[in-house]
Amino acid sequence: MEYEHVRLEIGPNAVAALTIARPERLNALAAQTVDELRAAVEEADRSGARCLLLAGEGRGFSSGADLGGNGLPEDAGAALEKHFNPLIEALFALDIPVVAAVQGPCAGAGCSLALAADIVVAARSAYFLQAFVNIGLIPDAGATWLLPRLAGRARALEMMMLGERIPAARALEWGMISRVVDDEHLASEAVALATRLAQGPTRALGLIRKLAREAQDTPLSGALAAERAAQREAGRTDDFRAGVLAFLEKRQPRFDGR
Repeated sequence: MEYEHVRLEIGPNAVAALTIARPERLNALAAQTVDELRAAVEEADRSGARCLLLAGEGRGFSSGADLGGNGLPEDAGAALEKHFNPLIEALFALDIPVVAAVQGPCAGAGCSLALAADIVVAARSAYFLQAFVNIGLIPDAGATWLLPRLAGRARALEMMMLGERIPAARALEWGMISRVVDDEHLASEAVALATRLAQGPTRALGLIRKLAREAQDTPLSGALAAERAAQREAGRTDDFRAGVLAFLEKRQPRFDGR
């Protein structure tokens, strides 16, 4: 599929690299951008890729929703229902791990998009911002669900109610992201992580991301039952047999994602 606002590259390492490619707009998320992101996520899923790597081209990951030139909408939530929410749902529905590489501004819906990844690697220059309150709106694209779970209620409310930048180092301290690296190492670190995940037991990794997400709203007994069902599924994979054999033979396993 041809894209105008994003770039999708499926590498020989089984990593699907999905880049927001509007650097002249700081990768602002217009409706077309969001729809192309969703289509690219679905294409990556169909391609057989074993990890998705999200990135933004240029000096920032994303400045958030593109507010330029359209005036005030009659229903500020309509774009969420039609464009942004289906994208977030598509990301969470993936059966492969997702890595996000973040540099510079990561704001608004762009912040939600990055934090929806399983592993977020940020450059030291990066900052995370929920500025909706500064224009009289509420955080969206899943922010009110994601942030309390990542940073805790108090910190999430501070971030959302004050609308202030959260530098990468503080985001790491708060548990919002996984790693902070020097700017010049961001791309290589993110690719290395994505490649490592793409070489892992793909079905088990998909089950892990699903269980971790669902456990946040599940009582212990439900989580135990879900683990039991998922372990049965993982135990029937070729990768499980390959992993056990490699363990017994004292060598590194080679997983095929099946």
